[in-house]
Amino acid sequence: MSLITIILNILIPPLAVFLKHGLGTTFLLNLLLTLLAWLPGVIHAFYVNSK
Repeated sequence: MSLITIILNILIPPLAVFLKHGLGTTFLLNLLLTLLAWLPGVIHAFYVNSK
């Protein structure tokens, strides 16, 4: 993972997921998690982008 991806995972998790995986179910799930609470969105972004 690059430094930019790590920063985006922390600041704007849906954008980080979108840039790596595109518009799909992982993006929508991350967007929902981020809207409900910021921390689950960050955790999900790190999990998805580390694969």
